[in-house]
Order: sequence, then structure tokens, then C-alpha cells
Amino acid sequence: MPKPDPTEFRRDVVAVARKHEAPLAQIAKDFGISEATLHNWLKKADIEGGVSPGVTEKETAELREAKKRIRLLEQENEILRRAGGVLRQGAAPKMSFPLVLDLAADGIPVAVTCRVLGFSKQALYKWKANPVSDRDRADAHLINAALDIHRDDPAFGYRFIADELPAQGIRAGENRVQRLCSSQRIWSDFAKKRGLNRKAGPPVHDDLVGRNFTAAAPNRLWLTDITEHRTDEGKLYLCAIKDVYSNRIVGYSIDSRMKAALAVSALRNAAALRSPEGTVVHSDRGSQFRSTAFVRTLKSHGLTGSMGRVGACGDNAAMESFFALLQKNVLDRQRWTSRQELRLAIVTWIEKTYHRRRRQRSLGRLTPIEFETIKTGLQAA
Repeated sequence: MPKPDPTEFRRDVVAVARKHEAPLAQIAKDFGISEATLHNWLKKADIEGGVSPGVTEKETAELREAKKRIRLLEQENEILRRAGGVLRQGAAPKMSFPLVLDLAADGIPVAVTCRVLGFSKQALYKWKANPVSDRDRADAHLINAALDIHRDDPAFGYRFIADELPAQGIRAGENRVQRLCSSQRIWSDFAKKRGLNRKAGPPVHDDLVGRNFTAAAPNRLWLTDITEHRTDEGKLYLCAIKDVYSNRIVGYSIDSRMKAALAVSALRNAAALRSPEGTVVHSDRGSQFRSTAFVRTLKSHGLTGSMGRVGACGDNAAMESFFALLQKNVLDRQRWTSRQELRLAIVTWIEKTYHRRRRQRSLGRLTPIEFETIKTGLQAA
């Protein structure tokens, strides 16, 4: 069964089709999909936009949330059933603390039990002879959350961390976050601190490539990097993944912020389409590629990481050559007024021109798609 195309790719193809610059059949051919698939994507986009009737992703999410709410209500009912005797006796909260631990052992979250029974988790922890004050406990919880956020994306400083904390249910002022981050030396990799000799972070992988950019078969060696370009709305960042065997861009992601999620999304898109196993993924020492999220994604897909040296652009020269072509053929051709305009231009050039029209001498004057199809029998995606 063929792998589904990434959501980001489908959205970009629909945007190109809606510009009506070419027949749908030609657009489908340019992007390597069937015309029926393109019509299906347009239909789903119309449903999401409210143009056509149907079940939207939002409604699906609402159904999922309703199921979660039902599960929560079942947990609350079980709590009240098992705590009935204690509640009827009007006992102090301490009498309920052992029940909280028993329910937790059965899979009911402590937070839910404490809320239903009417006391805080801090009271439970104090009962367990924790001498730490509420304020210290809250600070420790905040520091742990900040460390997790920074570990996932080392580019995050205290301002970005403060913006991310509410998503984890933590409310804290920016000044407090700055104070705690400073005390724990949690700084962005891009920060420049006086009196500190800040160098590039240590590699999380060895250099398994050694500038030998060759591969005997597909999915043996992938290269990845991030490039940026200005628009009138601000910068746009592209993370691309290139298969050395055919020079094909097997995965990419485009965003307005250069976060670890950008690299993770590109890697997931590539893995979804190619189903690799044991592939070496080579990059520089950028914080996005050293992040916990990226390393975790490599392991979850059975991939092997590799990293070049600091300041040695030749260690990833084959990827830099692709970005040079992109710069010459797209980025520097005109002034881009919006991120969306540049995004569609990049996607169209990669899928239509680079993959299917630009012949490469290193491939025997074949395009990447032709080379893979002839040499390995892979179906053009």
C-alpha cells in the first residue's frame, strides 16, 4: 500500500492548483500524482474551507475530544464510587491521600483525583513528607519544563520558553522565567553573553560520511540542511533532505521560524514516503539537528545520524550545491512580497523542474525521477 503524501505537500499542491495557471492534468503530472488524487485533495480542501458539505478535520478533532471527555467522566465516576465512604464520613483530606495513590496505580491521574476530591496535588505531596515549599516546588517544576523545552530545541532562549510554557499548563511571568533560566544557565545557542566563550555545541553523532558523497542504492545516504530567504513579510526557512544516490529531494518542510520542528517535519515527510531503514542522515552541527526531538525522530524511524565539523562547509558540500541551484533559479530571481508566494515557487521548482525536467550529467543526463525509475524500478512519487 503506497505511503500517504505529507499534509504539507498536499496543501502546497492544492494552492498551486487553485492558481489556475495550468490544467489540473498538467499540474498532477508535474507533481507526480494522479489527476484523481488531485481532484480528491481539492475536494477535501473545499470541505475544510466550508465550500462543500462533509466531515472536516475540526469535526473529527471535536469527536476525539468528546471521547476524551467521556473517558474523563468515567474516571471521575470511579473516583466518586471508591471514595464514597470517605466522603460520607466528612473526613479530612489526609484520609483520602492513600486512595489517591491506589487510584494512580490503577491508571487514574493524580491531578484528576485531587480535583474531584477537592484538594491540591501540593497537599498530597506535603503529606508524603516533602519538605520543599510550594514556591520552591513550583520553581523546580518550571525549571524542569524549561529544560525539556530547551532540550527539544536548543535555539530557544527564555522568551521562547516563556511563550511555550502555557501550552504545558504552566503560567509564569517572563521575568520569573528569565531569572530561573539564568540561574540554571539555560540560554539560546544563538545568544551572545559577555565573558563567555560560546562555541558550537558538541556533535551528537560521529561523521560517518567523510565527504564521500556516493551511494550504491537509494536510501543509503541522505543529506540535510536548512536555508533561508527574505520576503517582504519576513524570512522563510526551508529544510530539505537529499538522497545522494539520485540527488532527489526526498523530503522537505517550509516554515517562517527556524525551529527544531522544521527539521523534524522534513525528516518525517521523507520517512513517510521512502520507508527507510538504516539510512545515514548527514547534517551540520546546527541546533535543530542536535535537538532531542530530531535525534528521537531518527531513532524512531531506524535512521543513523551523522555530523560534519564546525565551520567546514565542505563536509556537506553536496547539499550546499542544491541550495546554490535553488538560490540561482528561484530565490534571487525576483523580490518576493509574501512567504506564501515564495513557498509555492520553491515547491513548484523542486517538484516540477528539479525532479522532472532538470537533467544532470552525474546521472547520465537523466532527471532524478528518471534515474530512480530506470536504475531501481522505483515508481516516481
